[in-house]
Amino acid sequence: MHDYIKERTIKIGRCIVETKHTVRTIAKEFGVSKSTVHKDLTERLPEINPDLADQVKHILEYHKSIRHLRGGEATKIKYKKSNSKKREVIAAAKLIDYRRFEKRSFPFSGELIMLGIAMLLASFYDGV
Repeated sequence: MHDYIKERTIKIGRCIVETKHTVRTIAKEFGVSKSTVHKDLTERLPEINPDLADQVKHILEYHKSIRHLRGGEATKIKYKKSNSKKREVIAAAKLIDYRRFEKRSFPFSGELIMLGIAMLLASFYDGV
């Protein structure tokens, strides 16, 4: 094993023990993939520093035990953002005075214009 891999593995191990961050966060900090971090922590670290590896193992087990909660929270945040965008679009659509266009510049009825606006909104929601 190369020296730089050993050094990185120990640094990652110490970092996860000190900060209790997730594998994904650590991977971003060190500029490596999640797979590399996981391999460093589960395969390489026990060979290099068994005591540190034991501490890291407990942290990883804790993260694994609560991952279903983290996933649910992420989904909740995602849909909150999505719903706020929808509310903004609906508010903007309500501001459109479709009667202004009625029989002046277009030979369309107000209902037909509202149908067009509804189709535009539907296409926007598909993209969100």
